[in-house]
Amino acid sequence: MAAAGATASTSSTESTQQAIGYPTLFLLVLIGALVPVVPTGALVSSAAVVAFHQTAPFALALVLVTASLAAFLGDAALYWLGRRGMGSKNGSRWLAAIRTRAPQDRLEQAQEKLAERGVTVLVLSRLVPAGRIPVMLACLLAQWPLRRFARGNAPACVAWAVTYQLIGILGGSLFPEPWEGVVLAVALTVVISAMPGMVRRVRGGAVRG
Repeated sequence: MAAAGATASTSSTESTQQAIGYPTLFLLVLIGALVPVVPTGALVSSAAVVAFHQTAPFALALVLVTASLAAFLGDAALYWLGRRGMGSKNGSRWLAAIRTRAPQDRLEQAQEKLAERGVTVLVLSRLVPAGRIPVMLACLLAQWPLRRFARGNAPACVAWAVTYQLIGILGGSLFPEPWEGVVLAVALTVVISAMPGMVRRVRGGAVRG
């Protein structure tokens, strides 16, 4: 009886977490795609840690679907707003926001890679920290229609979600308590996000030296 009660309690707790967690994850990833200041990678990894420790058979699959769909819809909305800004005389605040997050040198690199590799660059841009916005702006400047951008961005969002979910699964598998796995997953995502900036600073110092 005690074991049955514990199982029922665990199931009830997990159901509550899922009812709150998945919509919250979807909303935060969607916002993070529109306003690139939310650490969406850390959110996905943390959600994967929690799902890893749950008994529900499809918990991890639901995290993957939720994160991928939210990222895809957020990117599509931001791209649509950017195209709208490109077509107006004064632009838009969304297009301005995209431009401020794409330094000229990185934008030029993104344009070159886009011309060489096409849709493949979209997938890579989602996997490289801070690589999404310069490539998106390059697509805007190349006047890609929304449909073409969406076709390339769909596998990119899935690959991104899988990558950060694997980080979460790693964190969840190393520790018995979910919060410990979340701490490790967040730390790993922070390190990964900081690496491009560190590499640029090192290269800049080497050039000046």
